[in-house]
Amino acid sequence: MFASRRALSSLLLVAVLALVGCSSQSSSSASVAAGKSDAALANPGARTLDAYKGLGTWVDVFDYLPNFQANGALPAVAPVNVDDMALLGVKTLYLQASRDDAKSPNDLTDEALLTAFVRRAHAQGMRVVAWYAPRFVDVAADLRRLQAIDAFRVDGHGFDGIGVDIESLDNGDVIARNDALVELSTKLRASVKGTLGAIVLPTVQTEVVNPTYWPMFPWTTIAKSYDVWLPMAYATFRKDPYRDHVRYIDESVQRMRANLKDKKAEVHVIGGLADKMNADDFAAVRQAAVDTKALGWSAYDYAITPSSAWVWLRNGPEKKK
Repeated sequence: MFASRRALSSLLLVAVLALVGCSSQSSSSASVAAGKSDAALANPGARTLDAYKGLGTWVDVFDYLPNFQANGALPAVAPVNVDDMALLGVKTLYLQASRDDAKSPNDLTDEALLTAFVRRAHAQGMRVVAWYAPRFVDVAADLRRLQAIDAFRVDGHGFDGIGVDIESLDNGDVIARNDALVELSTKLRASVKGTLGAIVLPTVQTEVVNPTYWPMFPWTTIAKSYDVWLPMAYATFRKDPYRDHVRYIDESVQRMRANLKDKKAEVHVIGGLADKMNADDFAAVRQAAVDTKALGWSAYDYAITPSSAWVWLRNGPEKKK
């Protein structure tokens, strides 16, 4: 899922993205020169749900960091691609800003690249939610990385939200893992004034498909630590009847809200792996977001989303005449 990476669907996609990115460089420069940057975006630490609204897209370290490329290949995604995201209707970039990995030894992945992504996104009126996947084996280290994300600033701008990707099973003791999750969530909420999003496993997966994957998940205990919930409701991993994106997302959201004891819990739905989806699937993700009254919606991730997908992600199903 987020902590592991699929191979890109084809070398052609990389070439296309590179060409599109190059073509958009001048337009971004013009936007910055024209003062398009939204002043409201230069308010890091604000506790608002704005960054989780509307269409989003995801970029992980395997997409943009040189150290994670095989055989010296160029990354598939660069800051110039943010301009194209904006043209496609994307409102928020969900960017992996930290990883506990020898290839990314610092608390932040690459401050120069993060700076370029934030500047470019804010110049386009887009927001950036930075995310990190804690391992739950060293709470202090996980907290330090998340606090580094919170402290990041460029020209007075910071990230517009923080996402905590809660899926690692590196701590094999489920009780210790849950304790670590609760401790991390509590300490993070106490130290961060801005908006926190919990990127969580879908409840259909953990309660129906594989109840042994992460039992006794502490929903109510961590509920007060997060402002918005981002279920990884990837119907692309499922068989019938849950290969139906609308059903899988809807049931996952309903079960999650019931576990949180909050029928109005704010949600951004993530609908699946984009290279495993067709037009109907993308439209269904948009429809499911409407049905569940979600703040926003997305598919994972930008590098493997075909160009034909964006019209369906923006607009959903065709309206019957």
